[in-house]
Amino acid sequence: MDFDGLIKAAEEVLHPRQLTEMTSVASVAAALVTDKGNVYRGVCIDAPCSMGFCAEHSAIAAMVTAGEDRIAGIVAVSDWDGIIPPCGRCREFIYQINPQNLDCLVKLKDRTVPLRELLPDRWI
Repeated sequence: MDFDGLIKAAEEVLHPRQLTEMTSVASVAAALVTDKGNVYRGVCIDAPCSMGFCAEHSAIAAMVTAGEDRIAGIVAVSDWDGIIPPCGRCREFIYQINPQNLDCLVKLKDRTVPLRELLPDRWI
């Protein structure tokens, strides 16, 4: 797994900016690679009233739009702390897109782990 390439792909779209007085984008960027070797990227949208979404969701939406659902590896990069782990909502979303994604590798700051280690007690 080429996480250096995924990190670079995420960093290329990491461009924080304000869209409106209340909405900002791209303070977090994510990149994933599928089991077919295709790379998809996305950025977060931070909007009031919980209407925004995480960078991982954005990258996954691009993947699903392209007709894929199996993630081999994923990484998220923030503008304030470099590599960051996926939040609980993202972990669950990755799993619900395809249960086989429990085996996808997640790049953390100091190690790489399969999603199943970050989501050990699933509710379904």
